[in-house]
Amino acid sequence: MTDLKSRWLALYVLCLGDLMIVLDSSIVNVALPSIQTDLGFSQSALAWVVNAYLLTFGGFLLLSGRLGDLLGNRRVFVGGVVSFTVASIACGLAPSAGLLVVGRAIQGLGGAAVSAVALSLIMGLFADPAERAKAMGFFGFVMSGGGAVGVLLGGLLTGLFSWHWIFLVNVPIGVGVWIAARRVLPADEAATERARIDVLGAVLVTAALMLSVYGIVSSHWVLLGGSAVLLGAFVLWESRTAAPLVPLRLFRLRNVVVSQVVGVLWAAAMFAWFFLAALYLQQVLGYTALEVGLAFVPTSVVMAFCSLRVSDKLVMRFGIRPPLVAGLSLAAVSLALFSRAPVGGDFALDVLPSMLLLGAGAGIAFNPVLLAAMGDVEPHESGLASGVVNTSFMMGGALGLAVLVSVAASRTESLTASGSAPLEALNGGFQLAFAVGAVAALAAAVVGGVFLRPRPMAMSEADPDLDSEPWAA
Repeated sequence: MTDLKSRWLALYVLCLGDLMIVLDSSIVNVALPSIQTDLGFSQSALAWVVNAYLLTFGGFLLLSGRLGDLLGNRRVFVGGVVSFTVASIACGLAPSAGLLVVGRAIQGLGGAAVSAVALSLIMGLFADPAERAKAMGFFGFVMSGGGAVGVLLGGLLTGLFSWHWIFLVNVPIGVGVWIAARRVLPADEAATERARIDVLGAVLVTAALMLSVYGIVSSHWVLLGGSAVLLGAFVLWESRTAAPLVPLRLFRLRNVVVSQVVGVLWAAAMFAWFFLAALYLQQVLGYTALEVGLAFVPTSVVMAFCSLRVSDKLVMRFGIRPPLVAGLSLAAVSLALFSRAPVGGDFALDVLPSMLLLGAGAGIAFNPVLLAAMGDVEPHESGLASGVVNTSFMMGGALGLAVLVSVAASRTESLTASGSAPLEALNGGFQLAFAVGAVAALAAAVVGGVFLRPRPMAMSEADPDLDSEPWAA
């Protein structure tokens, strides 16, 4: 096996592990009505099937990334896979609502460990710019396409079998990833000095992130204020301690900061698109769970093609900024089109164009966003930077979803009060939320295009295999 082949095999293992995590952020949505019926969730408590996962996932990303730098990325990745797989068994077999919520929280912990270090491991595997662009295109599809695949898989498993299988399907995947990771991922380098963990910093930032996620998803603004206080205390402590969890110099790197802003805006639009599009198809057009899943197939196919065959070529030819702006602009157009979808919408005319544009835009944009975020970071802090990148996407997605769902609900209430029919009022709320999402995606394109100053991408002359497909090398 050539060195290039071994690196790509390792990439496939990392992407499969991360795909499990990304899927779980969307696969549950379609199955929520079935879970509510079987386990007796109240309407308000049902949200915790999603929120418990988001809470621990978002709260532990930064700590997991730093642990990867200190203890070894492979060790943290494998530990996260094991935790996530065991928690998936608990969720799939949960006999009560409370045990399912606990299982989801543990899934979030394992998911944070896997996601926080996967990107760092990929950056270490692929040093050459052309190789890295191709590899990041593959990883970008997993991060961006996982949401669409999750809706598809959730619809298929719930419609054909039962909601239990949306969790149990993770078990064979997790076992396979665990076995393969131990064989193909590069061994962790031996630490040259005793690893020191900033315990107080870890407690402060984890509490701040968990409180902010909870405040966002539950719309408790007092909690968001408390999160801001904790975050301020964290920054103050990090500026004074000798071994900080998050060295503040990281945020003096222009591309890191700009990428986080782009990531927050972009994730806000993406999370809302997947969530609201599924609701539109189910609640307005009357699709079944299986039909909703199948409706997302075009998005997945286009996203896969653009991520795997188009994005890296655009990055190598034009650099990072033009593809990023083009992809995010396509996503903005997609959301704008969905903001016009009527009550009696036709799939081919009112849904499919938006699906195709979103697939193309996400497939093109994720690769340059990730490359810009990680390009200026030193190798020994890549785990932390990976955690920061994932945190920005997570917080942006949670914030965007909370805001746009509130916008949709408020608009629906207003239209209902003015005498609109229930279905028209519901659709009017969705339309306004899609329009706001389009503005967020467009803002991400503008911020990235104006403020990013990425390093130039140049083809290396050292590796003649790069012009061929990695599996043919």
